[in-house]
Amino acid sequence: MAGEFFNVLPPDEARALLRQHLTAVLPTETLPVPEAVERVTAVAIRAPHSLPTFRRSTMDGYAVRAADTYGASESLPAFLQVIGELPMGQPANLALLPGQAALIHTGGMVPDSADAVVQVEHTQVVSQGVAGHPDTARDTLQFPLEIEVLRAVAVGQNVLQIGEDVPKGAQILPAGHWLRPQDLGGLLALGITEVAVTRRPRVGILATGDEVIPPAQTAVPGQIRDINSYTIGGQVKQAGGIPIYGGIIPDDFHALQTAAASLLAQTDMLVMSAGSSVSVRDMTVEVINSLGKPGVLLHGVATRPGKPTIVAAVAGKPVLGLPGNPVSAMIQFDMFGTLALYYLQGMPTPPRRSVVWARLTQNIASESGREDYIPARLSDGPDGLLATPVFGKSNLIYTLVNADGLIKVPLNKAGVPGGEWVEVRLF
Repeated sequence: MAGEFFNVLPPDEARALLRQHLTAVLPTETLPVPEAVERVTAVAIRAPHSLPTFRRSTMDGYAVRAADTYGASESLPAFLQVIGELPMGQPANLALLPGQAALIHTGGMVPDSADAVVQVEHTQVVSQGVAGHPDTARDTLQFPLEIEVLRAVAVGQNVLQIGEDVPKGAQILPAGHWLRPQDLGGLLALGITEVAVTRRPRVGILATGDEVIPPAQTAVPGQIRDINSYTIGGQVKQAGGIPIYGGIIPDDFHALQTAAASLLAQTDMLVMSAGSSVSVRDMTVEVINSLGKPGVLLHGVATRPGKPTIVAAVAGKPVLGLPGNPVSAMIQFDMFGTLALYYLQGMPTPPRRSVVWARLTQNIASESGREDYIPARLSDGPDGLLATPVFGKSNLIYTLVNADGLIKVPLNKAGVPGGEWVEVRLF
C-alpha cells in the first residue's frame, strides 16, 4: 500500500474523482418554509403570480400625474389639489384628474390614474392655514387642500410596478439551491408556504485506536480524548448533515470492519478518523475495500496537512479515512466531506464561502506541487486586514481554536513572502 500512498493526486483532481463515484440520490421531503433555512431545494420553484401584484409607493408623499409636476422647483413650485388619502391595505379608489393628487404612504396602492409619487419632503401644504408636511399636521388636514410641489418627478418615479420584483412564472429558485433567510422571505412573499427539500444526509463517524478514549473519561499517560468525532460532527451539521456517532473502535480488523459495515448501512456517508497513515497497524484501507465496490479511490492527497487522507466510495456513498491529527482531520473533511455532503443534497457546487484577502505578516515556507493550508489570525492593518500565521503541528487543536481562518498556499507556489496579499478562508 505504500506505493499507492505516494501516488498522490492534487486536491482538485481528487475531488473530481470522488464526485464521479457519488451516485446515491437522497429522497425529498416537504417542510414549512420557515423551517427550511439551510436546506437544499429538491425542485425548481416558479412564481405563482407577479410580485408586486399591484403598483405601490416606495415613499410617503403624494400620488400624482407626473406631467403636472414638470418644471417644478422651489422658486417656481407646481400647485396641486389633494382630493383625498389612499388608505393602506385597501384598493386605490380615487381617480385623479389633471392638477390633482392624493396623499399616499409607503407601500400604499397607487391608483391607475397616477403614474408617479412625489416625496413628502419635496412638498409644502399651503391651504387652510396649515404649513408643513402632512404627517406633522395630519389631524388638521381636510380635503381638498392645496400643496406646492417643489421638485418634479418622472413617470414611474417612487413607484414599484407590477412584477418589478418577480414576474409571474419566472423561476425564483433553481433545484439544488441552499436556502438562506432571504430566500424564505422571497417564498413567503409569493404565498409559498411549503417547499420540497432534499433529506439531510446522515453521516456515520467512527473513531479508531486503542489509545483513544471518550472526552468525559480521565486520560492516563498514553491516552488521548476523542475530539475528532465531534469536530467533524460539527462540520457535518454546518454542511446540512446529521452526524451519527459510532463510538471508538479498537485496533482490531474484525471489530472495525463490523462497526464500519453496520454504520455505513444506516447512513449516507462514512467517516473514519485515524488509521490512515502508512504503517503495519493501519487497517482502514483494507476495511474500506471490504465494504464494497469500488472501495478506495486514492490514498494520499497533495496537501499539507492531511496528506495520508483516504478517499473512497462504496455503492455510490462517500467514505473517508481521515488522519487522526485533529487539524488534519478538520481541514481534509472540509476539502472532501463538505463537498460530498453538498453533492448528496443535490448541489454540484457548494455554497460560496467567506474568503478575505489579507497582507501576510511573515514568510511562509511551502513546496511546489503541494497545496498548503496554514491557520491564521486576522487583525486590522493600516491598509486592510493582516494575516498572522498560527504555526503548530497538526495534532494541536488550539492552532485552529486560536485562528480565524486558513491561509491557502496554491499548489505550485514555493512559499509566500511576508507582505504579500494572501487568500484566507474563514471558518
